[in-house]
Amino acid sequence: MKIFRIAALTCLLFLSMQSCKKENDSPWKIEIENPTEKVELVDISQEFYDANVPLQQFTTKFPWFQGTVPDEDFGKRRVDPEEIKIYKEAISKIDKNKLQADFQDLFSHIKNYFPQFKSPKVYLFSSALQMVQEPIIYDSKTNFLFVDITGFMGDKNPNYKGLELYFQKSMNPNNIVPKVSRMFAENIVPYTGESQKFIDLMVYNGKIMTLQDAFLPNTPDYLKMDYTKEQYDWALSNEANIYNYFVESNLIFGDDHRLAERFIAPGPFSKFYTEIDNSSSPMIGVFTGWQICRKYYQNKPETSLTDFLKKGATEIFNEANYKPKLEE
Repeated sequence: MKIFRIAALTCLLFLSMQSCKKENDSPWKIEIENPTEKVELVDISQEFYDANVPLQQFTTKFPWFQGTVPDEDFGKRRVDPEEIKIYKEAISKIDKNKLQADFQDLFSHIKNYFPQFKSPKVYLFSSALQMVQEPIIYDSKTNFLFVDITGFMGDKNPNYKGLELYFQKSMNPNNIVPKVSRMFAENIVPYTGESQKFIDLMVYNGKIMTLQDAFLPNTPDYLKMDYTKEQYDWALSNEANIYNYFVESNLIFGDDHRLAERFIAPGPFSKFYTEIDNSSSPMIGVFTGWQICRKYYQNKPETSLTDFLKKGATEIFNEANYKPKLEE
């Protein structure tokens, strides 16, 4: 097996062209004839930290925001200078008009494929860094979507001191919409856990990423994966080598539970147990499952999205005939 190639500066232009070609060939770039109603986006914390808004007025308007916090403690938080500082920094990084337009586009694409979908009401808020690792909350009963803006202040932000750097890579404002899209995709295709074979895990995640393609046709691929551009380029450059490694190591139909931790779970890198591990991109099994599903659609473009999601992993794998070629 050829050793994995690590993208060097001299090949960045080639990788960029290769990446753009793969994205421009997307069959999901369609014209939306019936967009959803205008998305309502509300910044809860703007009013929360506004001293001119009485506490009673705020709690009456957002009765579910206070939870079980006593009014006295709730009032203290509203004037806490550190909390206010964090909120102001976080909201300064958000272009509300662009975010609203991006949500409008996302929800319109979801509704195009799943007509029963109804756009949620979107609330921005600041948790004062308490929820940065799980900044997206969706309540299906009310159809409310909550976005903690302190979870998207930019990687290497001083406020994130102590948080793993690999996790910070997807904590930028441009990660908000892809993360929300993925959440809805996972709701549409919930993981059943019926099979632990590696091919099932890869194709399940490939289905999620296919929904990402359908819901976000104009979004760069690396953002859909929670990758940096460099991580995506590495995966793309080594696509054939990665697959060959899986085949030669008899992993494709393997059921070792450690494969999920090595190649599916988020982390700083994938675990091939070779010298290239530290330079590899994480979640490479997700990337491979995505490419398998893309190859399936190249072979069977007439397949409806709903029918595709119902198909089994082995059927998709066999009909995809996925065999990426090594570069000369």
